[in-house]
Amino acid sequence: MTDFELPPTATRRRAASGAAPQRILLLHGMANSSAVWDAALPLFAPHVEVWAADLPWRGGAEPGWSHHPDPAHWIADVLGTVPGGVDAVVAHSFSAVLTLELLAREAADGVDVAEAHGVRGMVLVSPFYRRTTEEFRFEVVGKLVHEFELAMREGIRTRTGRRIDEAIHAEMTRLVCERVGPYGWLRFLGSYLRTPWLRPELLGLPCATIAGSLDRTAPSAEAQVLADVLPVGRAHLFEGCGHFPMIEQPAAFASTVDTFLESVTVPAGTAVPVTGGRQL
Repeated sequence: MTDFELPPTATRRRAASGAAPQRILLLHGMANSSAVWDAALPLFAPHVEVWAADLPWRGGAEPGWSHHPDPAHWIADVLGTVPGGVDAVVAHSFSAVLTLELLAREAADGVDVAEAHGVRGMVLVSPFYRRTTEEFRFEVVGKLVHEFELAMREGIRTRTGRRIDEAIHAEMTRLVCERVGPYGWLRFLGSYLRTPWLRPELLGLPCATIAGSLDRTAPSAEAQVLADVLPVGRAHLFEGCGHFPMIEQPAAFASTVDTFLESVTVPAGTAVPVTGGRQL
């Protein structure tokens, strides 16, 4: 059995201390890994128990996952591996789109997603979202290919934390994109193109979006639009930040998640009622 055929698992990266612990699950984006959260990991409040997953689209993994037409099912799989469920799933970039797709799709089918997946809140970091199909014109495809390369390039830069020789940086970016491959790119594009058909307004979970003002890959305006559509949603804009706020501004990132957790007060398995479309 190949790596991508095995169900993904989550690992507890940090235990909670003190009374009233809360639990979060961190989901990395395309061609990254659970290490993308390392800078923020020690900065969450002491009562926050942190789990993180390494998903089939992690950096260096076999590309066979991308031959599967519905990668969102791996989000459902990994949610089921955390004992007792989570107070918030915190998903970045590609995983943010897949998490939204999974939960919104099931909510549209009448599923109580809080009960089904043990999720009581959702934080979408650098999400991709467009409200209407008209926002996707043909010329956007070429632009998205370029922006995808920019995201891979930025990921390398932020993870290394230092200036890289330009030729080496370009070659590393090329190799990452080659590893993702055309099918991995199509899985991202397909998930993005489907966002106008999602119905996030049916999600009664407390939700937040986090975006960087300098993100050239996932525009911060899209995170704001998504937060406006979510019935219990709020957008957070990180000034001077790109596609990886958890690396670029880890203290502010951890603080934002901690504050969000204060809004998640229902016990495990209890759905939060929809209160109407508004931004908190």
